[in-house]
Amino acid sequence: MSTILQSKGERTFRMFNAILLTVISALFLLPFLTVLTTSFVSSQEYTQRGPFILFPQHFDFGAYKMLLFQGMAVLNAYKITLMRTVIGTFLQLMVTALLAYGLSKTDLPGRRLIITLLVFVIVFPVQIIPLFLLNKSLGLIDSFWSLIFPRLVNTQYVFIMMAFFRQIPPSLEESAKIDGANYLQIFFKIILPLSLASFATIGLFYAVWQWNDWFDAAMFIIDAAKLPVQNLMRTVVLSSTMAEVMTPGQLPPPGEAIKGAMIIISTLPILMIYPFVQKYFVKGFMIGSVKG
Repeated sequence: MSTILQSKGERTFRMFNAILLTVISALFLLPFLTVLTTSFVSSQEYTQRGPFILFPQHFDFGAYKMLLFQGMAVLNAYKITLMRTVIGTFLQLMVTALLAYGLSKTDLPGRRLIITLLVFVIVFPVQIIPLFLLNKSLGLIDSFWSLIFPRLVNTQYVFIMMAFFRQIPPSLEESAKIDGANYLQIFFKIILPLSLASFATIGLFYAVWQWNDWFDAAMFIIDAAKLPVQNLMRTVVLSSTMAEVMTPGQLPPPGEAIKGAMIIISTLPILMIYPFVQKYFVKGFMIGSVKG
């Protein structure tokens, strides 16, 4: 009897759990779905039905056509953001991995001092004024590289990678040293192939940050033609007019449709990439959290 009651209780709990998670998921997805559907609303439908339209009667691609094919502002910002994400993520991964690999060796001279400095940076993060002065002293103001060089390392990711590298058996490195390999050869031919999960995890973190960040460009970039897509999206969303992306003399789609389309355009690439690296992301993140 108790088994039957327990089975019913489990079924009830699972049903309640499924309903609760479905409601929570819907609450999280509803704003994004609203933005998505609003981006397909035509001027006529927007005038008739108002700003909140969950299911458009007719899908109008005018906002996307205007942003992507009329004027070069969005495409140019997309190019800059793509370059920043690819180059920045690669350099950040290499610097972070090499630093973490060196610090994973207990016999590294000055290791304790370097780790202490990294912890100090975590406790007292870099402020905007020193960062601006650093960029100015390096001559990077209004330069693409001002978005890359000052933030090459995230100290938290260094410690996650250190924990991952410590799991690799030392015997593999010792065997490679006997065969005449140096530290760089060991890193690129042995450590790196065994650490793909960690690289995918940290790489995804870095890529998402590079793609979404707008603050650095707002602080260090002066020329509007050098701004990434997130800064353009921020300007469009906060603007009462669409002059930043419109062609002169053009009758635009509704402002809310343009804002929605701009948000979708700026977030879609990351949403498309994540499913392909999800298994590495979960594995690498769990290993780093347990062993770190």
